[in-house]
Amino acid sequence: MSLADIRRDYPGEPLDETHSAADPLRQFAAWFKDARVSEIDPTAMALATVDSAGRPSVRIVLMKGCDERGFVFYTNYESRKARDIAATADAALVFYWPSASRQVRVEGRVEKVTAAESDAYFASRPFDSQVAASISPQSDPVAHREALDRLFEEARRRYAAGEVPRPEFWGGYRLVPDQIEFWQGRPNRLHDRLRYRRQGDVWTRDRLAP
Repeated sequence: MSLADIRRDYPGEPLDETHSAADPLRQFAAWFKDARVSEIDPTAMALATVDSAGRPSVRIVLMKGCDERGFVFYTNYESRKARDIAATADAALVFYWPSASRQVRVEGRVEKVTAAESDAYFASRPFDSQVAASISPQSDPVAHREALDRLFEEARRRYAAGEVPRPEFWGGYRLVPDQIEFWQGRPNRLHDRLRYRRQGDVWTRDRLAP
């Protein structure tokens, strides 16, 4: 299968030291503000983890918080990604915002958020999402779809008169970045790439070849 005919140009705006923030989290906030206007789901990000044998795995998750501490997402603490994180806390994220021809790559260490943070976010979720999180054995084999549907409906009836408690096996993680790269598509494949690396409490910045 040849895909040589599938091509696009990248007429992006310049990205350099003049057109970027010295702090990568401020730069991310600026790009994310743009993405909220132009993208269907700007929070979607690829999360790559590695298990104890060095085998990588990647999936799309949703960012549910970002500040100077890092990037937050929520999941089942018994899922494959959680097992990878328990074995090897190093992980990476990629955001891709095609409308502006932009990518953001993030690398760092993953840690659990506090129970209070997980409680607050879980309480903010729609009722059916809370129910689904409470019954799903994420990443484990299930006999068939009907088994999940039955568990879901049973839980919906069980919690119909009250709130759904956050399961102990469900909560948040924060990727604490030590490297963030901003990629801006440009004409002729001469893309702009700015890499920020943390050294202690200081971020340094350099340009990478496309």
